[in-house]
Amino acid sequence: MLRFRAVLTASIAAMVMVASPAVSVAVSADPTTSAEPRTTNDAVQRVLDRAVSEGGAPGILAEVKNGAGRWFGTSGVADTSTNRKPVSYDRYRIGSTTKTFTATVLLQLVGEGRLSLDDSVEKWLPGVVQGNGHDGSKITVRQLLNHTSGIFNYTNDAGVLAKLVGQGFLDHRFDSVLPQDLVRTAMGHAPDFAPGTSWAYSNTNFILAGMIVEKVSGRSLSAEVTRRIIGPLGLGNTYLPGKSTTIVGPHGRAYSKLMTGDPAAPVHDVTEMSATWAGSAGDMISTAGDINRFYSALLGGRLLRPAQQKEMFTAVETVNWIPNTGYGLGMIRQKLSCGVQVWGHGGTIHGSLSWSMGLRDGSKVASTNINGDWVDQGGISTAVMEATFCPGSAAGAGAGDAAGSAAAVPATRPLQLS
Repeated sequence: MLRFRAVLTASIAAMVMVASPAVSVAVSADPTTSAEPRTTNDAVQRVLDRAVSEGGAPGILAEVKNGAGRWFGTSGVADTSTNRKPVSYDRYRIGSTTKTFTATVLLQLVGEGRLSLDDSVEKWLPGVVQGNGHDGSKITVRQLLNHTSGIFNYTNDAGVLAKLVGQGFLDHRFDSVLPQDLVRTAMGHAPDFAPGTSWAYSNTNFILAGMIVEKVSGRSLSAEVTRRIIGPLGLGNTYLPGKSTTIVGPHGRAYSKLMTGDPAAPVHDVTEMSATWAGSAGDMISTAGDINRFYSALLGGRLLRPAQQKEMFTAVETVNWIPNTGYGLGMIRQKLSCGVQVWGHGGTIHGSLSWSMGLRDGSKVASTNINGDWVDQGGISTAVMEATFCPGSAAGAGAGDAAGSAAAVPATRPLQLS
């Protein structure tokens, strides 16, 4: 029988924000997604059904893009008060999937000769990365994007965690935070290691990356993401919320046990919240269809020049993180049980667990989102990917049991917001 494990612990290696001004975007449902597809995908649908019936998810959705074909499926509800079902144009907070957008914009600037991946952080943000052993002159832009900088993850700071977990989150959920303050928090701690000598996931890296985009371009990160990615790809349901605390446009509700790790904790509706603590590391809002379109274009080589494409997909092995993964520049490489390698990113933020992966050529991509943050994100998301990309294998055929696969998140690993 399927056993989706709860993996939340009281310790959170969370993520945080750059508060860039939001740019106006279309708020109506994308007409290309307003009619629900009628195709079938039994293997993925079984995973969705069991995520709700056995995994405890309030609701879950998934969309698969295979060439010009598209499948969308759901289980459970988008709103527990009305029992409304999820629909394909429902927007949700994508958490750390934002990191791929930030990295893509930065790599486009590199391709235009505006900066180099070998530039030091100090060159672009003088005096910002200093103190307690941090030295921005010895850390490169590349090391920010592949998490080899050693910079302390500010969401591991006790004061930050106190505002992200339990009653502290409810007390501070509408607070607005500046990126400079988040970096200063990180600088109050010693580095995890010397630059380039190991690997550790740090949201501070992508707060700094967003700050560099703004310094190099002279525009807000929101403006650059909109101008370079959202507009050209027609991602009409995707935007950076800035200081806004609502989700604009069609959306379900987001439910949270406040990251306490207590299975008996009460459930709270956290749909409205400030995600300024997530910013360039994870504050974006989108839909499964838009995310699939983005990754299809990126993986297919339509957003970056060849040199920068090669850099993005040059991965280092992760350390004490998700098994069978590597990390490129804002891009996770995941090896599934059938041997297929897929690329993309995931996101964890209060009330929203998401995961998006695609084949290296972008010919097939899949995205899933769960609107409850206490379930086994690693097991469920991996099961969706196994069913999508390994349909002929034993794991793909029985993907509902993939919670125990090699790529599932161990119960001992702290949850990472965004």
